[in-house]
Amino acid sequence: MSREIVEAIRGLEQEKGIDAETLMAALEDALLSAYKKTPGAAKYARVDLDRDTADFRVFELILPPELEEKLMAQAIEEQEQTIDPETGELREPEEPELDPELLAPYEDQITTRDVTPENFGRIAAQTAKQVILQRIREAERHMMFEEYQDRVGELVTGIIQQSDNRYTLVQLRERVEALLPRSEQVWNERYDHGMRVKAVITEVNAEGKGPGIVVSRRNSELIKQLFELEVPEIADSLVEIVGVAREPGYRSKIAVISHADGVDPVGACVGPRGSRVRMVVSELRGEKIDIIPYNEEPARFVAKALSPARVREVLVDDDKQEATVIVPDDQLSLAIGREGQNARLAAKLTGWKVDIKSETEFSQEEDDLTYEEGEEADGRCAAVLSAGRRCPNAALAGSRYCGLPQHQALARFGTNQVTVLTPLSDEEIQKLADSDADESEVRPLVERAQAEFEQAQAEPEEGKEEEAEEERAEEQEAEEALAEDAAVEGPEAEGPAEETAPVGVKSSEESEARGEDSEGHDSEES
Repeated sequence: MSREIVEAIRGLEQEKGIDAETLMAALEDALLSAYKKTPGAAKYARVDLDRDTADFRVFELILPPELEEKLMAQAIEEQEQTIDPETGELREPEEPELDPELLAPYEDQITTRDVTPENFGRIAAQTAKQVILQRIREAERHMMFEEYQDRVGELVTGIIQQSDNRYTLVQLRERVEALLPRSEQVWNERYDHGMRVKAVITEVNAEGKGPGIVVSRRNSELIKQLFELEVPEIADSLVEIVGVAREPGYRSKIAVISHADGVDPVGACVGPRGSRVRMVVSELRGEKIDIIPYNEEPARFVAKALSPARVREVLVDDDKQEATVIVPDDQLSLAIGREGQNARLAAKLTGWKVDIKSETEFSQEEDDLTYEEGEEADGRCAAVLSAGRRCPNAALAGSRYCGLPQHQALARFGTNQVTVLTPLSDEEIQKLADSDADESEVRPLVERAQAEFEQAQAEPEEGKEEEAEEERAEEQEAEEALAEDAAVEGPEAEGPAEETAPVGVKSSEESEARGEDSEGHDSEES
């Protein structure tokens, strides 16, 4: 070995940032391993490498028998016992090699002898080359790990170097490659050689021989980072993305909130004429994105999350984190989405279990549901509104109704219809809602309201009966008039009545006679 080795190591120290002493120590270990593979090598040896000239010598270590036996017993005790996988028995520990660090405290008892082989120079040079290359690779991997270990979740841009059915290699910069596994790729995207692609770092490790950086195109963080690039308000923390629900390659929903007055979070993400969101959609290869304004009220947030469908009403159960959404009949399929995609994304974005029903289905369930069943099912107020639907509020503890005075007053009636209170004033309703009110004052109000309610219920039925009688009378008059017309127009009956046509139907002879008369009359006029 020559001084060129030393100069090369010094250059690597400056260029790669690798400590020269580390390389020198590695060279000593590699030369010692190479020496032990030569025929007739000493049992214990060490290599001394000159740091200035790169000259090296191999010395045999001669240990006193007592010291060797002592150190060997100590090394065997430190070995762990292993089990033979074939027999299941404990294996006897093999005779270990004494570590040079174990021999260091006994240098005064150990004698040395120079045993450097004559033709060891060529082997040493080849070993030095392999060790240096290996240490350079290890140092680069360590430097890469130190650089990227704190960048997990960060958006990076790379160039596709290689792609097959198993994985894709992405070059981030010179001599730094990242792995894009099949599981982190989007089904409808192609990764051609030389194509530039953006991805999110999901894992950084320093183990193994392959790339230590793993990136993803399916991670939800990708959408956040892309919007931060395109929307200055997000980069300046004026607008925040509080939630992302994504089905890669198909559709995504993001919830945004504004932290500054006068800044519309949805408008900021959409951009002028949709320019900002269009750039994000283009980078995601056409994946659709719904931008939802965040709302602290669960009902409003769930309703917005089902966009673009229109929502009529949302009933929430805070304890079970469930929301029942009522939509118009023509919006049901749009709210559910293709194969339930829109409902799944809304549930994932809000964190609530979403049950979507049409107005017709919900009204039918409400009609079939008694109060007792409803209380056991959802604990809602039993009051039935004038529109025919139940009150969406939760019932108070120990009561059938919610806290509204109009609904509490229904406890004094035999019906849950709020229309029974129509004849009463607000003051009278307040008195009925008070459970401590004087019974002598309350009873007349209840009787008056109940009587007018029953009368109002009976009037429509009487009106229907009168309309039915009038319709029957009109039908009878029409039949009589039709019979009279048929009697006037028909021929005089001279014989039996079996040839006479039914009432309202003309016989074929009569029709022919009329036709002949008509033709004759026409011919005369002509």
